[in-house]
Amino acid sequence: MKESPAAKIVFLHERLGAAYPNPRSELCYSTPFQLLVATVLAAQATDRQVNVITRELFRRAPDAESLSLMELEEVRNLVRSINYCNTKAKNILAVSRILVERFHGEVPGTREELESLPGVGRKTANVVLSNAFGLPVMPVDTHVHRVSNRIGLVQTNTVEETEKGLMQIIPEAWVLPFHHYLLLHGRYTCKAKKPDCAHCSLSSICDYNARS
Repeated sequence: MKESPAAKIVFLHERLGAAYPNPRSELCYSTPFQLLVATVLAAQATDRQVNVITRELFRRAPDAESLSLMELEEVRNLVRSINYCNTKAKNILAVSRILVERFHGEVPGTREELESLPGVGRKTANVVLSNAFGLPVMPVDTHVHRVSNRIGLVQTNTVEETEKGLMQIIPEAWVLPFHHYLLLHGRYTCKAKKPDCAHCSLSSICDYNARS
């Protein structure tokens, strides 16, 4: 009998919880501000690329106040190897200045305030709310969206629909680690072009594997 999405959630919690007992973001950061900047830079880039860039960026500007005092050209030079470096440089500089002017240099803790910042959409806001503030929200990127649909947790076309669907079936106490479970599984096993179904611990309940 085909497992229900709720039953699959329990199975995933056991299997991926064992594989990733202490899941966390692979971005390197020390503060909510650094996580916010790193997440803005991570759009259409890998965490590994971002970590190389932020090592020097955060050495020079570890907080909103210090980054806000930089010139745009200086920021651009520090992030020039990332995709869309010009736009991202403008955004993180603007974010820093807004945080200093409106929020006393601190990262706000609501989605509405976060999404008011340049370059911060719903997914980025959810990453910060989840990882920096421990709120039970579900950041959905391409990995989470792909894995959730392949396994059969949801049947959705957009990341927004996937977020809504996952939040309806994942117990609130499990929401925080589940984002990492699905993301890491998609990054290292259930890859976009060549999913490693032969070595996947979820193959017995996966719709995609059943169709292969």
